[in-house]
Amino acid sequence: MSRIARATAGEFLGSAGLAAVVVGSGIAAQRLSPGDVGLQLFENAFATALGLAVLILVFASVSGAHFNPVVTVVDVLLHRRRWSTAAIYLPSQVLGCVAGAILANLMFAEPAVSWSTTDRSGWHLLLAEAVATAGLILVIFALVRTGRSQLAAPAVGAYIGAAYFFTSSTSFANPAITIGRMFTDTFAGIAPMSALPFIAAQLVGAAVGWGLVRALFPVTVPEPVVAHG
Repeated sequence: MSRIARATAGEFLGSAGLAAVVVGSGIAAQRLSPGDVGLQLFENAFATALGLAVLILVFASVSGAHFNPVVTVVDVLLHRRRWSTAAIYLPSQVLGCVAGAILANLMFAEPAVSWSTTDRSGWHLLLAEAVATAGLILVIFALVRTGRSQLAAPAVGAYIGAAYFFTSSTSFANPAITIGRMFTDTFAGIAPMSALPFIAAQLVGAAVGWGLVRALFPVTVPEPVVAHG
């Protein structure tokens, strides 16, 4: 398998895994803790934080483990990558998240596709999505540009787990996962009418995060070379 094919597969599988973790743990939380929304959110956040960290560790050497269109676009802008990379990664991420959501539905004997009816509208939720996305971009690329990308898996997992609680939107921070979550009328779902404003807010947040990274970390520090003997 060529390098490009492996990277594309890595982004698809990693994005599918992320959506399956988010949606599946949300369904499990609803069933395990009926009537206690706080506990449901904790269970969903805890599983997502751990699952995301593991997925990054698994696929980092294959595709860079973006799983997120805004991460891919900011990476291209900051590091002068080819836009052909984004053209390959973005569809893989979106399709992966849709497939992962459908898989989670099936694993819990839900309809394969059931459009979400969970309305997530309001300026405060959009502000939260912009903040969550800007923070995610800052966490990732602060580590990358200071030669500490090996810490990305636990740092990103911890950040997303925390952002479930410190943002009112529960921190989607990812256009692909936002699209995927439209396909499940369960705890983690988002109504299609709410998805587009969420994605717009995420793009604004990504732009803010990009600006912060450029201002605070203008020079990329090379990763240390590890000798193997």
